[in-house]
Amino acid sequence: MSGALLVAVLRNPAEAGDLVPAEWNALIAAARAERLIGTLAVLFQDIAVPASVSPILTDARGEVEREKRQALWEADRAAAAMASCGVPVILLKGTAYAAAGLRAGEGRFIGDLDILVPRDRLADVEAAILGAGWEWVKPDPYDDDYYRRWMHELPPMIHKERDRMIDIHHTVLPLTARQTPDAAAMIANAIAIGHGLHILSSEDRICHAAAHLIADGDLAGGLRNLWDIHCLCGEAAAVDADFFLSLFERAAAHGLTDPVWRALRLAHRLYATPVTAYRSPISVDYSLRRSDRFFIARLLARDGWGRESRKLLRFAFFVRSHWLRMPPMMLARHLWTKWRKGHRPA
Repeated sequence: MSGALLVAVLRNPAEAGDLVPAEWNALIAAARAERLIGTLAVLFQDIAVPASVSPILTDARGEVEREKRQALWEADRAAAAMASCGVPVILLKGTAYAAAGLRAGEGRFIGDLDILVPRDRLADVEAAILGAGWEWVKPDPYDDDYYRRWMHELPPMIHKERDRMIDIHHTVLPLTARQTPDAAAMIANAIAIGHGLHILSSEDRICHAAAHLIADGDLAGGLRNLWDIHCLCGEAAAVDADFFLSLFERAAAHGLTDPVWRALRLAHRLYATPVTAYRSPISVDYSLRRSDRFFIARLLARDGWGRESRKLLRFAFFVRSHWLRMPPMMLARHLWTKWRKGHRPA
């Protein structure tokens, strides 16, 4: 299947040397679907590829650079808008990786601008961002109330001139989620990178990525998120031999030990992420658990055309993602309300 092929080539680009045209088609289709075509293009930058593939990868590299410039400009505009209220701009996800020059940002497509701010300063930040030209995306009163009461972010906004979205987070998981990461500690340990911008610490970046992948989402597009974790781990461990010990200590402080541990097991299995096992002061190994196999099957669920497969498994993870986000009765009311409004899982 194309998902497994994409993982194999990301893990070892030399494997692409033996691909036949049909396999190249499957690889490109899966990479596009998982938004990893830019990553693939960077990995193949100095490797010979078929003549029919070369322009596809060249276009992807150009698109990635264009998105990176746009993302960094949006980060700069957000910093300028928030300067008056004195709240630091802590970048999350792709924009953070690109702004800090991290390996996870190489070839990564960047969508919305995600930032983290203190919850007690949301009103100030909201006013500053609205005053700088952003406006609300969701006019539905139910959605607006749902975001403000239960979610980890304000309702999304879009800039009326630049057509770029911003998501303003005050923590990293919904307020109703089973895990409650310490957002204040993440903010306190954020690292300044200049121009009024900050990023999370190495440990918190992985805690956030693992929480988003394992404890919040339905694993749609999960191969890219897992690649982020692979890159973040490799880069951090290269400069700190005890990094994984400090990562697990930080994960425990956030109540995220299980999601982080599972994410590392999956990354190690699929991408050969170098990890360190421990017997003391904590016991950590990376052998797969039985339940991990369902996660791997979900991550790799694409057919030879890059289309998502295993519809029942996808639906099970969709339900799981909502189950983790909120208590059963709240979940039932929310899904019923969204169903009546016409929402259907893809």
